[in-house]
Amino acid sequence: MTDIEIARMKRKEMKRIKEVATDLGIKEEELTLYGEYIAKVDYESILKRTETNREGKLIVVTATTPTPLGEGKTVTSIGLTQGIGKIGKKVSLCIRQPSLGPVFGIKGGASGGGYSQVLPMEEFNLHFTGDMYAVNTAHNLLCAMTEASVFHKNALGIDPQRIKLRRVIDINDRALRNIIIAVGGKDGVIRETGFDITPASEIMAILGLSCSIKELKERLSRIVVGYTYGGEAVFAKDIRAVGAMAVLLKDALKPNLIQTIEGQPVFVHTGPFGNIAHGNSSIIADKIALKFSDYVVTEAGFGADLGLEKFIHIKCRAAGYSPSCIVIVTSIRSLKMHGGAFRIPPGKILSDEIMFQKNKEALINGFPNLKIHIENSKLFGIPVLVAINKFPKDEWEEIELLQDLISHCGAESEISEAFERGGEGTIRLARKVVELSEKKSELKFLYGLKQPVREKIEILAKNIYRAGGVNYSKQAIKEIENIEKIFGSEFPICMAKTQLSISDKPEIKGSPSDYVFEVNEVRHSNGAGFVVPVAGEISTMPGLGSRPAAINIDISDDSVINGIF
Repeated sequence: MTDIEIARMKRKEMKRIKEVATDLGIKEEELTLYGEYIAKVDYESILKRTETNREGKLIVVTATTPTPLGEGKTVTSIGLTQGIGKIGKKVSLCIRQPSLGPVFGIKGGASGGGYSQVLPMEEFNLHFTGDMYAVNTAHNLLCAMTEASVFHKNALGIDPQRIKLRRVIDINDRALRNIIIAVGGKDGVIRETGFDITPASEIMAILGLSCSIKELKERLSRIVVGYTYGGEAVFAKDIRAVGAMAVLLKDALKPNLIQTIEGQPVFVHTGPFGNIAHGNSSIIADKIALKFSDYVVTEAGFGADLGLEKFIHIKCRAAGYSPSCIVIVTSIRSLKMHGGAFRIPPGKILSDEIMFQKNKEALINGFPNLKIHIENSKLFGIPVLVAINKFPKDEWEEIELLQDLISHCGAESEISEAFERGGEGTIRLARKVVELSEKKSELKFLYGLKQPVREKIEILAKNIYRAGGVNYSKQAIKEIENIEKIFGSEFPICMAKTQLSISDKPEIKGSPSDYVFEVNEVRHSNGAGFVVPVAGEISTMPGLGSRPAAINIDISDDSVINGIF
């Protein structure tokens, strides 16, 4: 059966969301229902009521450098959750809300696959509860109010050429990357600007890092919209937009509750991209799940060089908690790609015959990519486990070879057959995760917040991305100097770089070293509380390929949706 056929078959077995919540410990009056199978949860009531509850163990799932198609990190996260449930533990999953950019782009939906999915699949992948639109609207409202302030006498003295805000939209549209606004001269100052994709909005990051309306408003107020002619920062609070933005976001601050295909609770909340934002679901969802569960599985976007590093340095710092185990998802397919067996051109999909052809030499040659991620993950002081996501066409002989390679570099591994077998296919993985989670560990950071911005960038470039040095454009140096002069340097780094390589260049596969890491631009997300260096040619507005997934998505006359995967 196809993924969508499995999802529809299992939908008939779904629990009502009230039952999922009750089994977890959430009261009916703490739910806002969106139909029978989706709800928002009242975080204020829950966190107050469970203040003295013992918290469970937090498991973070990351990955090796993926192919453009993804290597099953979400499938494994869901499957691990189901497996932990199978061994009798109380478990929850916390994941991000998908962006419509990839849903209609190349990757498709983000609900897992096979017998390791979250349900209801179609709603989850599409409009869901409207959180993405709330972020989109709040962001663009701030843009509009900033433009209006300049248009009407410009009492704040904003320099139109130094307005930092770009608009956002949740669709891949490369034509909007760089635009000119107010053409005609009657509707404002003509200037260059552009669009980012909604998950790259600072407001999305703020939503994911805030645990109350009060904190949300404080963070929103600190957003830098631009600078005056005299070089002073202008904030969202100066535009007097904070109250209206908070009203738009009040329901989006409440985590969403759905379920796995086997009935375990799933908190879905916020959706910052892993390559151009901090790539993790919300702190508030984790905190709720930890109050009710023995184990909470959460996912960090893309490879460990991105999502995991940001999970540690940004999210854990802000939340004040630590994971008990790091799970690195890898696949035979991804390592063969890094070993030179094949290349996937942008926007293209290769045949299974090419991607799954037996090739031990390529697997061995590509293994150093995984080795770097293992070594990097161990730097944080937390137990590390490799989960080999088994695709149906993978050869057992090659899986055994990979396990030997992992063992020889001092790491442990387990096979995940979540796609084909659901929770039954991850029982060994679940038991090993539980075992490692019980080990004593102490979280380590690679840099201190008080270190200069450039010093922190260089620590990441040399220790995580394995670069020999960093080259900054003149613009990047000027932006760093301006940030440190006005705001200081006590910000974590949120690197915007390609997800297709450990380096800043997507064409460099495998295990790069001693290259020059290029920082072309530096942005400051003052409300979110981090600095965003933009490395290489990364774009904060993705584009569509020649055959986007949208081509295959349709709805029948009797309202059956097809092609989401």
